[in-house]
Amino acid sequence: MLPDATTPRRIHVSAAVITDADGRLLVVRKAGTTAFMQPGGKPEAGENAAETLARELAEEIGVHVDPDVLEPLGEFTASAANEPGFEVVADVFRVDIGEQQPTPDAEIAELRWVTAATASGIEIAPLARQYFLPA
Repeated sequence: MLPDATTPRRIHVSAAVITDADGRLLVVRKAGTTAFMQPGGKPEAGENAAETLARELAEEIGVHVDPDVLEPLGEFTASAANEPGFEVVADVFRVDIGEQQPTPDAEIAELRWVTAATASGIEIAPLARQYFLPA
């Protein structure tokens, strides 16, 4: 069966829920985009979802985690923030980064720690806003 024009195309990713001691959520903005989203990304050949996320966190924000200790939260679907007509399907994990301090790297232009109240003035990707942005 061929998809019709109303069927969204899907992008599969792994995404992290990283919170700090104050309960704020870490979000990142990729260069050339406007929306802040959870760190993570698309799998490379042969990777499972946890391995994808561990690699992406190291590349994007310089944080190193063991894929075997990531806490799976489930699969979540939302409109893609930066790609109109696409839907993102994310395997989401809670990630404890300990004392590591994330810093923007690779394609990441900026990162912020936010809550629903402090994020009111910035664009937050639908996945983070709908499911993970703390009150």
